[in-house]
Amino acid sequence: MITACRYHDSSCGHRVHGHGTKCANLHGHNYRIHFHCEAGALDRLGRVIDFAVIKITLCQWLEDNWDHRTLLWEDDPIAPALRQLDGTVVIVPSNPTAENIALHMVEVRGPECLAGAGVRLVRYDGEETRKCSASCSAEC
Repeated sequence: MITACRYHDSSCGHRVHGHGTKCANLHGHNYRIHFHCEAGALDRLGRVIDFAVIKITLCQWLEDNWDHRTLLWEDDPIAPALRQLDGTVVIVPSNPTAENIALHMVEVRGPECLAGAGVRLVRYDGEETRKCSASCSAEC
């Protein structure tokens, strides 16, 4: 299997509702995200996908929807109040852990963003810090 990979940097806030330590507090990260895409065959130029297409689909989706915003789980009791105070708060369907974000990108956003491109997002690696990351493959 040949994949094309592009990374993107994004800043985002969140809190992990129910976490037993300081991660339960509102805080943020400078994420480094790697998108790995695969196609059934290389195109006529010998590529999986033009790297610019990854940029204008997946990377741009992050910029438009999550960059410099705060992600809060829809079941987090502070979500409604913070959303009312700050319209840029994004309500997400699961606790915004690095693992849940990775799963969401592979199962939901990847297919939506790449629809019609002839490729699929087969792996997402998200570094929350230089020491901590989560990955999800399409087989998740």
